[in-house]
Order: sequence, then C-alpha cells, then structure tokens
Amino acid sequence: MSPLNLTFKALSDPTRREILRLLTVGDLTAGEIAERFAMTKPSISHHLGVLKQAGLVSDERHGQNIVYTLNTTVFQDVMAWLLNFAGRDPNQPSQNQPGGKKNDRG
Repeated sequence: MSPLNLTFKALSDPTRREILRLLTVGDLTAGEIAERFAMTKPSISHHLGVLKQAGLVSDERHGQNIVYTLNTTVFQDVMAWLLNFAGRDPNQPSQNQPGGKKNDRG
C-alpha cells in the first residue's frame, strides 16, 4: 500500500483522529493515551500501530514506557497533495496573500 493510502486509511478512523488530536498538545505514553478511551489496551495498541505504520506518529521507549510523538511532516505531505489535487501549487501564494490570484469557482 502506498504511503498516501496508509495515511488516509489511518485518518479514516475517529479513534485514530482523536489520538492525533491528543498528541497535538504534547507527547504521551501508550498508557496515557489508553486512559482517555473506553476500549481495551490491545485495541489502542492496534490504533497506535496503524498510525505508526502510516508515519503519523513515532514512538520511543523510555524505560518501561513507550512515548508517542506526532509526526507533522506527513501532514505537510498530505496538505501538499490536497492542494495539488485542488489544482493549486502549494509553493505559490494563495488568493489571500499578495500576488495571489482569485479562484474562478466563486
């Protein structure tokens, strides 16, 4: 499966999106993440594995804990793809920036 497909698969699940939202505040251990959900730790572990496989999070062992960190690079890649898909070069100014052009779609 392509990296982009893995990313969209990971983002398709509301639990995984909530995990990502939690990680925007800061790094969390697997236990701290699990505490915030009414599901088993193996289920949370599965969701974390999908997020890790997609490159959306990274993990690092700190003693007995595994600490998860958000990987914003993948989000930048997805945004660039979406902007390109929408027909806009992500390296060009938007219509709201000086030198930008208006969108004909209204």
